Amino acid sequence: MRVFADIQEVAAAKGEHLGCTDWFEIDQDRINTFADATNDHQWIHIDQEKAASGPFGATIAHGYLSLSLLAFFSPQVISIEKKPTMSINYGLNKVRFVQPVTVGSRVRDDVVLSDVKETGKGVQVTMTHTVEIEGKDKPALVAEALALWVP
Repeated sequence: MRVFADIQEVAAAKGEHLGCTDWFEIDQDRINTFADATNDHQWIHIDQEKAASGPFGATIAHGYLSLSLLAFFSPQVISIEKKPTMSINYGLNKVRFVQPVTVGSRVRDDVVLSDVKETGKGVQVTMTHTVEIEGKDKPALVAEALALWVP
């Protein structure tokens, strides 16, 4: 984990690799819970028997489930001692779901601090997240996530 004193120190690290998180297993209970939360009960996510003979050989995590893990992963790679008053999700520039995450896979996030810029409302921070799948050549997803840090 990279620990920064304040927002100014983060700004000076623009372009740097922040690190990787620990591996995190995607189990069927998590997939089912996400399906319930989003009302996306497509068989490739929740029907283990049908999915076993489907295109991926097993159920797969929702792409948005994998994307939602960025909120869990980010605090594992960056911390600020003098925290901003408020940190707000500001959006996403790009998201690409490169490869499905099959049930039982382990994923981790590899994060780069892509951009830091002052705005009239605070500091806009862009981090490029590459969610890797253990043992796979291609990542699950690559996303540019933006946050607005209000001093």
